[in-house]
Amino acid sequence: MPRAFSKSSESVSNAATVRITISGRCFNIIVYSRMHEYRAMKRVSRRLLSSIRESPAQGCRSLSTREIIERDEKHGGHHFKTLPVVLERGEGVYCWDKEGKRYIDMLAGFATMSQGHSHPRIVAAMRDQVGKLAHTSRAFYSEHQGALGEYLSKLTGYDRFLPMNTGVEAGDTALKISRRFGYRIKKIPSNQAVTIFAKGNYWGRSLAAVSASTDPNSYTDFGPFMPLFESVPYDDLHALEQKFKENPNICAFMVEPIQGEAGVNVPSNGYLKGVRELCTKYNVLWIADEVQTGLGRTGKRFAVDHEGVKPDLLVLGKALSGGMYPVSGVLGMDKIILALETGVHGSTFGGSPLGQRVALEAMKVLEEEKLADNAAKMGEIVRTELEKIPKDIALEFRGRGLLAGLKLNPDFANGWDICAKLIKQGLLTRPAHNYIIRISPPLCINEEQIRTALDIITKTLLTHKKN
Repeated sequence: MPRAFSKSSESVSNAATVRITISGRCFNIIVYSRMHEYRAMKRVSRRLLSSIRESPAQGCRSLSTREIIERDEKHGGHHFKTLPVVLERGEGVYCWDKEGKRYIDMLAGFATMSQGHSHPRIVAAMRDQVGKLAHTSRAFYSEHQGALGEYLSKLTGYDRFLPMNTGVEAGDTALKISRRFGYRIKKIPSNQAVTIFAKGNYWGRSLAAVSASTDPNSYTDFGPFMPLFESVPYDDLHALEQKFKENPNICAFMVEPIQGEAGVNVPSNGYLKGVRELCTKYNVLWIADEVQTGLGRTGKRFAVDHEGVKPDLLVLGKALSGGMYPVSGVLGMDKIILALETGVHGSTFGGSPLGQRVALEAMKVLEEEKLADNAAKMGEIVRTELEKIPKDIALEFRGRGLLAGLKLNPDFANGWDICAKLIKQGLLTRPAHNYIIRISPPLCINEEQIRTALDIITKTLLTHKKN
C-alpha cells in the first residue's frame, strides 16, 4: 500500500468499518466482504490521490517554480534550451503552470499534441490498457498486436507498418530498410550503399542523425560520422538528379516534405512530385520523413498529399500517439519493408500493447474529428493575420496548415526575447534558429482560440522595443 495510505478496521455486526488515512485525512467506509473492501479502497484511491497534490500533508510542501528549475539545473543533464515556465497540467489547447496561470499552447510539444492535451478518448484507452497489460516485448503476441498496422495500412494503401518508439528510431529503421533493399534487391556492392539527404535536414540527435546533419550545432565534435551519407540543397531537383547520375550505388533519398527545425521551409510547388519521378527513374528509394509534418499537421493527412505522391517509405511519430506514449514507425510495401527479415531488427518497447492501443485510439481521433481539415482552415487564418505584420518586424511568414513560422527581422528582435514575452502574456511557443517563431498548436484549436493567440502574438510584436 502507498506510504500516503494507512488502514484499520473494526467489526460492526456482520460488516466492518475500514478507516483509510490519506495524507493525514481520515475516511471511514463500511464494507461487507474482503472483495467489497478492496473495491471500496480502489474507488477511494482513484478519487482522492489527486487531492494529495492539491493538499499536501503537514510537513510536506510542493516545490516552487524556482526550486524545480534549480533542481533540474543541478541534477539534470543538458537537453534543449528551456524557457522558464513549469507546466503542471494540460487540457485541449491549454496548459497551466504551477501557480495556476493558463496558457494557450502554440507549440504542442513540437507538433506532437495534435489531438490536444489529455484527450479523454486517448486517456481512457491508456488507463484501460495499462491496467490490463502494458508490456510484453515482441517475444510474445498480445491482444492488440498488429492492430495499429492494420488500421494504418487500410488508411494509407501501404502493406505494412513497422512500429518503433521515437522519431529518430523510426528514421534509423527506414535507413536500415533502404540499405538492405539496396544490397539485396538493387544489388549494390557490399558496404558501398550511399544515402542522400537534403541540407538543413533534422530527424533527431542520434549519431546517425547528426552524421546526416548540415547544422554545426548538431554535428560539431561528434565525429567520426556514418560513412556514405551525402547531401544536396533542399528544393533543388537538378542537384538531386546530378547525384543520382554520378553514383549508381545510391540506395535512398531521405527528405522532410517541409523542413521543420530548419525554420519551416516549404519547397516549391512540384518539388515532391519531381522527387518521386527521379527516385523512380534511378531506382532509388524515397524516404519521406513525416514525423512532424504528417497526420494532419499541414492540412492534409500527410504533407506529400499536397502533391498527390507516394513515397516508398513513410516515417511517422510525434502525433501518432497523441503525445501520450512514445510511438513511431515506418510504413511501406511488402517488397521493400520485408527486406528486414525476422531477427535482424528489433525494439524492446516497439509495438508494445500499451503503445499499440494508445496510438490506435489517437489515430481514430485524428480521423473521426477531421483534424486535418481543421488544420487547413485554421492555418489560413494564421497566414492571413501574420502576413499583415510590418516587414520591419517580421520578414516572412512560412508554413502550411498549422505548421508555420514567422521569421523576425534580426534588427528588430530575437526569438528568445519574444517567446519570453509571449509566456508573460499567456502563450507558449519556442523559436527555431533564434529568429523564427514557431506556430504549431494542437490541431483541435478553434477559431476563437486561434484568433486570441494571434492577437497576443501581434500585440507583443507591435509593442516590443526594437533592439
